[in-house]
Amino acid sequence: MMRLPPFRWVEPRTVAEAVEVLAGEGPSAALVAGGTDLLPNMKRRQQTPTVLVSLAKLPEIRGRTRADDGTWTLGAAETLRALERDARLASDLPALATSVRSISTPLLRNTGTIGGNVCLDTRCNYYDQSWEWRRAIDFCMKCEGETCWVAPSSPRCWAVNSSDSVPVLIALGARVRLEGPDGVREIPVHELFRDDGIAYLTKAPDEVLTTIEVPSQGDARSVYRKVRRRGSFDFPVAAVAVRLALDGDRVREARIVLNAVGSAPVRSRDAEALLLGARLDDGAIEEAAALAGRPAKPLDNTDHEHTWRKRRVRVEVKRALQGLGEAFAASGARMPAP
Repeated sequence: MMRLPPFRWVEPRTVAEAVEVLAGEGPSAALVAGGTDLLPNMKRRQQTPTVLVSLAKLPEIRGRTRADDGTWTLGAAETLRALERDARLASDLPALATSVRSISTPLLRNTGTIGGNVCLDTRCNYYDQSWEWRRAIDFCMKCEGETCWVAPSSPRCWAVNSSDSVPVLIALGARVRLEGPDGVREIPVHELFRDDGIAYLTKAPDEVLTTIEVPSQGDARSVYRKVRRRGSFDFPVAAVAVRLALDGDRVREARIVLNAVGSAPVRSRDAEALLLGARLDDGAIEEAAALAGRPAKPLDNTDHEHTWRKRRVRVEVKRALQGLGEAFAASGARMPAP
């Protein structure tokens, strides 16, 4: 049986108090909301904080609201289950609702939070093992070792970002609010991530992610597609979020975001550029899907063979664009004749 290492539990009553504790304790402290990722990591001795700063008693970062203009504000400590059950959110932001429903299991979504999923630790076949297993092959550079076993000659870690909500939030143009000792700052979600398996967040250790703001999507439509071995529950091995808006039968806005194929989510900007001003016909979809797969850099660090995962990115982008085309057509948008 894997047991938690010793730690001290702190329950601040305000975000400011949580920031003060984090700043005072330094690297020995870690935030915990649902704990569905952190606590198993601690049992495997991947992370060993000696102070856990709980967000459970901070109502100011729970809840969700919808402004009159359609903007959603999500408290970072709002549970995934609460978001999953919100019919109005599913109507306004169907791709986000789909991504949340695909996370883990209903039991863990009762506890896990949207902020926790955004800040999810990067994953790797060589990292997400027991302490004994990792010791047997020698530890990797993400935890105690000096070598990335995925790419032994590389000077960096290639662990993968496997958050389901993140690519959708980036595609929707969401922003996050962070509170730290130096005050409050707001940044687009994509600026929260670095392409590094270890230092994967730009959030400072003494900052608290408090809210996520998703702007009104107007007439745009979005979709999330996830590749995983088990359909019931699993982390993605390739994920695609696509958002489109049309003017007549021409694409006015396009965002294509990939995840689980690198240490950070990545936008397929060449594919986006190709779609702008184009008709969403079969030719444009095929060409955009081919371009979209180019930024994907999967390595042999998750389930399934990495070259297959790269091919699946193209397949999933194609299916996403086809699905959005059908949705626009059903809503009365003028689409190209087949």
